[in-house]
Amino acid sequence: MHKNIAVVILAAGKGERMKSETPKVMHKICSRPMLAYVLDLTRSLKPGKTVIVLGYQYEAIRKELPPDITAVRQRRLQGTADAVKDALLKLKGFKGTVLVLYGDTPLLKKESVDKLLKYHTENKLDATLLTARMNKPKGYGRILRDKYSSISAIVEEKEADDFEKEIKEVNTGIICFNKASLEAALKKVRPDNRKKEYYLTDTIKILYQQGKLVDGIKIADIHEAIGINSRLELARANLIMQQRINEKFMRSGVTIVDICSTFISYGAEIGRDSVIYPFTVIERDVRIGKRCSVGPFAHLREGTRVSDDVTLGNFIEINRADIGAKTFIKHFSYIGDAVVGARVNIGAGTVTANFDGRSKHTTVIKDNALIGSDTILVAPVKVGRGALTGAGSVIIKNIPDNKKAVGVPARILKEKR
Repeated sequence: MHKNIAVVILAAGKGERMKSETPKVMHKICSRPMLAYVLDLTRSLKPGKTVIVLGYQYEAIRKELPPDITAVRQRRLQGTADAVKDALLKLKGFKGTVLVLYGDTPLLKKESVDKLLKYHTENKLDATLLTARMNKPKGYGRILRDKYSSISAIVEEKEADDFEKEIKEVNTGIICFNKASLEAALKKVRPDNRKKEYYLTDTIKILYQQGKLVDGIKIADIHEAIGINSRLELARANLIMQQRINEKFMRSGVTIVDICSTFISYGAEIGRDSVIYPFTVIERDVRIGKRCSVGPFAHLREGTRVSDDVTLGNFIEINRADIGAKTFIKHFSYIGDAVVGARVNIGAGTVTANFDGRSKHTTVIKDNALIGSDTILVAPVKVGRGALTGAGSVIIKNIPDNKKAVGVPARILKEKR
């Protein structure tokens, strides 16, 4: 644990450009709130304390936070400097480095923050900025440097003149501060800008004018520092995160035939030597075993469990189902709220009718069963071990082990003597 480091996460804004009643930081990327990625990053740094500043829908976000995160409510949204002031009230007695992060930058990597912290502490700086170079830096504050190339200020785009808008080096918003220097500078911040807000970025100019040590390092990948303020930026971040997730699976031994058309949510698990074909959607809390084949055009929803050596083919949906080892579900099927045994063969067009209009019910298909094409299993119902259903059957009653059922509704065929 780095007891000499405290993290402040700014997440008070509503996100007007999102056009949503949902708080901006709770919008999802790969089926997970963007704030959760920032909290993961913070946890990986092992700081002495973490404070998050909330505003819009404070209670809704606070109840989703882990217990080790201290939440502060910014009563009036008066800018980032005011938000940091509120956070510092929870850091009384703390001496050391304050790292400021944002709840809407979910793509930031630990390696980049580690580099920033190391540079800041080794050089005993008062403030260290994470900067980036952008060819079209619209919307970002520009880094101003003096004739010695030292950082002298940050100018927000709304306050920048035409010359300053041409500057390519931008502020990502991620800054390390010496706590004492930060507190002193915050006292001098004034809302002398078009928005009449207290900008945290104004502390850089104040520190520079006081002769304090201010420096910055450039981030290698600008995509890491992208702040999400609109649905378009949310979609772009989702693409980047999806690529990271897919690449992680491939490095662990999973074959993804086309990473651009495979959508795997954060929190899914896939075993080694499994193959995922194009246009497959795998939601969070899905577990797939080893040597499985999934897709193309398959949809595995939350709560699905797939054992080893299973084949799930094209145009199928699996929902809250346990699929046993070496089972085949090849074509055009819906299997929901089901427990399917090992070595089961499910024919094309099979449907588990799991909802009666009020409640969901479970279908059980035991080992070695053979389900004929276009079978409808009206839950709750059980198909016994080694049992068989005829094509087009509607199963409304349990089928004993090793029996055959056919028809609408299905009846058990009597064995010939």
